[in-house]
Amino acid sequence: MDKLVIEGGKPLSGSIRIHGAKNAALPIMAASLLAEGNTQLHNVPHLLDIEVMLHILERLGCGAKHDLGKVTIDTSLVSSARVPEDLMSKMRSSIFLMGPLLARFGEVSIYQPGGCAIGERKIDLHLRGLEALGAVIEEKDSQITCRAKKLIGADVQLDFPSVGATENIMMAAATAKGTTTITNAAREPEIQDLQNFLNAMGANIIGAGTSTITIHGVERLTSCTYEIIPDRIVAGTVLIAAAATRGNVTLTHCNPAHLNSLIHVLKRAGVQTSVCNDIINVSCLGRPKAVDRIVTSPYPSFPTDLQSQVMVLLSLADGFSVMKETVFEARFKHVDELNVMGADISVDMNAAFIRGVPRLYGATVEATDLRAGAALVIAGLAAQGRTVVEQVHHIDRGYDRIEQLFQSLGASVERQPVSFVAP
Repeated sequence: MDKLVIEGGKPLSGSIRIHGAKNAALPIMAASLLAEGNTQLHNVPHLLDIEVMLHILERLGCGAKHDLGKVTIDTSLVSSARVPEDLMSKMRSSIFLMGPLLARFGEVSIYQPGGCAIGERKIDLHLRGLEALGAVIEEKDSQITCRAKKLIGADVQLDFPSVGATENIMMAAATAKGTTTITNAAREPEIQDLQNFLNAMGANIIGAGTSTITIHGVERLTSCTYEIIPDRIVAGTVLIAAAATRGNVTLTHCNPAHLNSLIHVLKRAGVQTSVCNDIINVSCLGRPKAVDRIVTSPYPSFPTDLQSQVMVLLSLADGFSVMKETVFEARFKHVDELNVMGADISVDMNAAFIRGVPRLYGATVEATDLRAGAALVIAGLAAQGRTVVEQVHHIDRGYDRIEQLFQSLGASVERQPVSFVAP
């Protein structure tokens, strides 16, 4: 167990390149199972979730290696379609293995996935989508087995635009017989990246980025080399941190179009932003302004994965702001920690009411999940005095050495081991 020790109050300054997107890399790594041979993925970050996925692939019989941002996966000797329970419980994204394993082997056995405790995240949309393609599903205790001699294209209507369900159905349908249409599909950039990867393998998929995706099944896919898109949530986290510390930061190798909703909020808060090709610059020399109302919703609306981070900025703003969370019902766990640091935030059901304060103060706080942890790091960077963020393993699931990222922008933040006192 590690902790982060932050000496706050220093404006962030400088330029930084954004690493590849975890939420794009994980389903693409799973999709590599659809073809035999060596897949090479570039711009893959060193994250805890990525390492867990690599371990799962190894347990299935793959050769898997991660070195200097490149992942190599050899799927030619896969010997199992049973995802190990001990690893699946560590990561929600292990659910992505259902579609490709079912498509390749006609059977897959999984367990209920783990991940951050940010609310109920059922997998019923995944299962219903696979059933529509002809899978027979058997549930026993926490184990789920799906079987299908041959998947058949079908029309799949999603009750909610679930990212994971959309991606699982895309992977399963890529080699199904006939045509599959997903209606009310999620529209996230990571889904577009998965489509581009599958098409590079020989799939025939159109429509990702819209609410209707059409997959014309092909006989077989072949392994390929592919580069993962930049991580829009990491990019957004850095932009918010720059504004909260009243700094001046330039991001390179990012996609500004993926961050339109955040850039709009930053401008409303009085933060200076400029965009040129794959570069974004933000500067905030004075106190930010309150934003009357922000509502999280599926892409292209404001992302739930940036809700906790932008709440830190609003807690330092001049005025009263309201943040409404509509995606996950348990995603305000960071509020109590921010209040310990001097914020003035109250919660009623799925809405947070934020009365801006002139400054935050250093304290010892605990990361309860991935994005909450990132928010507490931002709060520590902006606060007066020393902040200690514990349970850093949550943050490591989505940020590649977050302390080094902010050190490169002039922050005083160090990772230290937690010392245990014997009873």
